[in-house]
Amino acid sequence: MSRQARQRRRRRNRAGPARIMLFGGGAVVTGLIVGVFAAVGYVLDVSHSAPALGSLHPIVSGGSSQVFAADGTRLGYIQSDELRSPVSWQQITPDLRNATVAIEDQRFYNNNGVDVTGLFRAAVKDITHGAVLQGGSTITMQLIRNLYLGDDRRTIRQKIIEAKLALEYEKHHSKNSILTSYLNSVPYGTVGGQTAIGVQAAARIFFDKPASQLNLQQSALLAGLPQAPSQYNPFRDPHGARVRRNEVLEKMLALHYISAAQAAAAEAAPLEVKRGYYYSQRKENFFFEYVRQQLIDRYGKRTVEHGGLRVYTTIDLNMQRQARKAIAEVLNQPEDPAAAIVTLNPANGGIEAMAESQSYDRSQYNLASQGHRQPGSTFKAIVLADALSRGVDPNSTFYLSHTLEPGWLPAYPGYEVKTFEGSSLDQEMSLVTATLHSDNTVYAQLAADLGESTITEMARKMGVVSPLHSYAAEALGGLTLGVTPLEMANVFATLADGGWRNTPIAITKVVFADGRVDGNWGKPHRVKVLSEGITAEETHILEQNVQSGTATRSAITCPTAAKTGTTSELADAWLDGYTPNYSTVVWMGYPNKRLAMTDVHGEPQQGGYLPAEIWHAYMSAVTAGKSCVPFRAAKEAVSYKPFFGKYATTGGGEAGFGEAAPVSEPEPRVPSHHAAPPRHRSGHARGEGRTTPPQAAPGAPGQAPGAPPPKPHGKGRGVGKTGGAGG
Repeated sequence: MSRQARQRRRRRNRAGPARIMLFGGGAVVTGLIVGVFAAVGYVLDVSHSAPALGSLHPIVSGGSSQVFAADGTRLGYIQSDELRSPVSWQQITPDLRNATVAIEDQRFYNNNGVDVTGLFRAAVKDITHGAVLQGGSTITMQLIRNLYLGDDRRTIRQKIIEAKLALEYEKHHSKNSILTSYLNSVPYGTVGGQTAIGVQAAARIFFDKPASQLNLQQSALLAGLPQAPSQYNPFRDPHGARVRRNEVLEKMLALHYISAAQAAAAEAAPLEVKRGYYYSQRKENFFFEYVRQQLIDRYGKRTVEHGGLRVYTTIDLNMQRQARKAIAEVLNQPEDPAAAIVTLNPANGGIEAMAESQSYDRSQYNLASQGHRQPGSTFKAIVLADALSRGVDPNSTFYLSHTLEPGWLPAYPGYEVKTFEGSSLDQEMSLVTATLHSDNTVYAQLAADLGESTITEMARKMGVVSPLHSYAAEALGGLTLGVTPLEMANVFATLADGGWRNTPIAITKVVFADGRVDGNWGKPHRVKVLSEGITAEETHILEQNVQSGTATRSAITCPTAAKTGTTSELADAWLDGYTPNYSTVVWMGYPNKRLAMTDVHGEPQQGGYLPAEIWHAYMSAVTAGKSCVPFRAAKEAVSYKPFFGKYATTGGGEAGFGEAAPVSEPEPRVPSHHAAPPRHRSGHARGEGRTTPPQAAPGAPGQAPGAPPPKPHGKGRGVGKTGGAGG
């Protein structure tokens, strides 16, 4: 081989690696170029497919809902799995704002919503590690995720969408606005099953103080939580939380937000965490729960718990305090029965008081609104209203007060009625006197003459919503299920307001997070069910009951009308009364319906005893310092008709009415001289007619005790025996 050939061969051999490197490098460059174009194409494709910001609706997250009393005092927050209370820029300390920027987005004030450097670094690490290890999201991108997307998947596609929307969002919002929104929407961790959303809730939960009062080290601790709330939770891992807090402080030092001395002092400080119960503290728990359930019934659970509602109610906190005080002062022994008080505003049905003696921590059963108990002789007020509405003159209609033996009412052969613990007056008495005596036998005969179904209809008109069956004993308060104090307060409010029945109102208005107001809550729902003449006549009779009847212990300085009630087993005792401005019911009994009040403060209890004393103490305090107004005078004429009841002594054995006798207006009346004088116990108010609920009464012959007799054709069911000690 010639020399020249060898040289050419050596040159070819030396050029081989270079040529390979050249071609290889070109391939790499080409691949990179293709990759870049592919990446750019992918970004553009995802970006173009992303929705426009204007087409998205923010995820509704109004915050925790609050309930307020009538005077604006906050009763508490409605509990949910999230706690949220948005605050303004001024309510967030500069340390907390700076700490958040330092640990979450150091170039926040310089970028336009997307940190290209951070995003590229995150993408490189994502690719090299085969997974999403570093976020690269700016504060604005995180806000977009929280406000609009609600998607926690941290994929490259998701970040591109967030970046595109963040760029658009930054064009219309200031940095301060963006940071404030972020601090109000980011989760800071879960404590006790409730997640703190936003800095205000986090400050309350972890430090028991508002965000405006956080110091440097507390601000740094909170700022470090959003990236890993569970991992850095100071209650779960104090050491990890401290390390994370100090990391935030070092970032703040590096960005010159704080000095070296401040950083050193803050890093040396303890965590200072203190479990806060701000959101779980509530006033008036029974009423609060009553309101919460009404809200859920109308708006649904999600809106009520997370909608940031501001709920304004009718409850009067001073009246609540006076109600509990009156109960505690009268029922002052550990073994005393329970009691509940309800007060309504007769003019609009507003619930101004709903109190009871039980502790909410021990029992969440609301005796005032859920406690269905036998009303005893308080139901006679409904029978009297029915009689008056049908033209029965309470002063000229007489019945014989005597024990009604089984068989007296053919439709209910087992129905026996007594008054005054089995004794009998054996005298004629008018309906007025029978009311003051709370005479069971007179009212049982009156009810038989009126008809059970009409009494049921009147009960419905006046405000009873619990089940009724038109049984004979219902006229004396012997109900299958019973009624609640709230229902009975509404019945007597109907009398107090001249025959207008209102639907009880607990809520006056609801303000939504966006400022919308639902004021329909506070609009009274009024129905005229009785004339003013009828209610004025009954009010006058029940005023006499306070002056000289079974309700004397309830008397206060203002005009008062009231009716007492007691069941035969002494399981329930009531004082249902009203003034021109208040309708108040006091119920007393053991939560266990089987327990009898045979020895409370040394005596068997009746509505005219301790319940009347509670009513007196409470209403005296409520009306103290207020001017007393008289009951309203009737504006329309009242027509009475001579009543010839089958059982009335003024009748001729046949039920019916004579010609109407118009009366210009109700005149003051006194009990007829034919009636027996009121009986008094030594040192006590007069006894009252006790009533036996159907489930405890003997049935018809051939039936087991407690079983109701067969319902006769065309008649309502009766009960076995109703009687006892007076009303």
